Amino acid sequence: MSFPVLTVILLAPVIGALIAVFIPKEESKIIKAVAGVTTFISLILTIIIYIIYYTQHLAVGGFAFTEDIPWVTDLGVVYSLGVDGFSLPMLLLTNIIGFTAVFSRSWSVEKRAKEFYILLLILITGVMGTFVARDLFIFFLFYEVVVIPIYIMVIIWGSGSKTKAVTKEYAGMKLTIFLLIGSAFLLAAMIWMYMEAAGLRGAPTFDIATLASLSSQFSGWFQIVVFGMMAFGFTCLLSMFPFHSWSPDGYAGAPTAVSMIHAGVLKKIGGYGLVRVGLFILPIGAKFWAPWIAILAVANVVYAALICLAQKDMKYVVGYSSVSHMGFVLIGMASLNIIGLNGAVANMFGHGVMSALFFSMVGYIYGATKSRYIPDLGGLAHQMPIAATGFVVAAMASAGLPGLVSFVPEFTTFVGAFSVPALRIPAIVALTGVVLGAVYVLRMVANVLFGPRKEEWDHVEDIKGSYMIPVVVLIIFIVGFGVFPSLLMDMVNSGLEPIAAKLAEVTAASAGQIGGNL
Repeated sequence: MSFPVLTVILLAPVIGALIAVFIPKEESKIIKAVAGVTTFISLILTIIIYIIYYTQHLAVGGFAFTEDIPWVTDLGVVYSLGVDGFSLPMLLLTNIIGFTAVFSRSWSVEKRAKEFYILLLILITGVMGTFVARDLFIFFLFYEVVVIPIYIMVIIWGSGSKTKAVTKEYAGMKLTIFLLIGSAFLLAAMIWMYMEAAGLRGAPTFDIATLASLSSQFSGWFQIVVFGMMAFGFTCLLSMFPFHSWSPDGYAGAPTAVSMIHAGVLKKIGGYGLVRVGLFILPIGAKFWAPWIAILAVANVVYAALICLAQKDMKYVVGYSSVSHMGFVLIGMASLNIIGLNGAVANMFGHGVMSALFFSMVGYIYGATKSRYIPDLGGLAHQMPIAATGFVVAAMASAGLPGLVSFVPEFTTFVGAFSVPALRIPAIVALTGVVLGAVYVLRMVANVLFGPRKEEWDHVEDIKGSYMIPVVVLIIFIVGFGVFPSLLMDMVNSGLEPIAAKLAEVTAASAGQIGGNL
């Protein structure tokens, strides 16, 4: 048996959490160091397998580093792990953000650091598990692991907002209710699909590849209904309009590290599941619902961007910006072609590292000034040049500046959308979100960082020590994948080719047979 590298990557944070249990709660620095070391192990191992896959498996494609251990044989459940060109960038994203989140500033964490880092490590493991699971039951199991730690972390270590009557308890409960409603629809769809597949095969299975091989035997209306249920569950998590309202409140209420993971990778579980499970297994259903997803995606982009213009709380600006960016992801997915899907998945990666840097900088500024209210701030670049640099890089990436990680994915997304005649008008409308995005991020940068020096902020300290880790690591990936986009785009393309090929086959075979054709 080959070395189970994916299990080691998953277990490293769990082992860190177990070690933290036996460390006295007063030793917060040691607990933080344990969390940092174990997440660093996962990050380094992920970078190694990313390089190996890129150099040795890219041309062939498919899953590598696979592990298969029968678990609940009567139900056909297998502990099945593996990564391909689609899941590997998502795993890398999780570990980049997980490692940097440990070192992000949050004063509230110091009160109960032991419990916080234990829950953070469990949360990171749950997110990683969803991206490496090849068994649908295991995928759902890891997904459920994610929900409870986030609720606890928001209501204990979160904060309210000066601009809205939103308490951390309200934000935590709202977030949890939306995620649980979405997971209920996912569970119902998963069980229905499992039973249908068992009837066709004569044996139960949750294996995603096996379920996908049965897609031609699933009836059209079955696919339409089940995909609709799955799309509701996954797009709730992805914060698709009008099921998005939990997301900005959740961002604002969460401590910095949780905001980074929430925006950076939690939403991406929704996008990943929609493509890996929905589009791959139920392509006819995807074809039927794609126009509706595209329409709601445009609402995501434009509505959330307009809301950003009215916000005075930095976290709400970044939060609604995240909702707007997820509209670009959904438009790429709705194109149902390889170019649009590539752009959508690469956009998820680009938005993940950008939003993590954004929230890290907002968290640091809030920790230093005790304010996220934009009118209270101004001229901070004089006192905090390093924080200002990180803030500006995140803002430029959000605006899609060439040379940074978001530019090529956004361009690719719109190329894929424009290649579908019915999506051209929605894509043109969505392009206004690019313009509005530049307006709200540049305005926030100007009002928070620039202008005359304010003496009231002369006491604040710039980023130093371990707080430099998020700035350095996230900027390296934002610039690295921006200057060398093929390192990301080629990887994503190899993972999406089988899914895009199945969608193209269904489009050709079902043209004129099912309503909702593009």
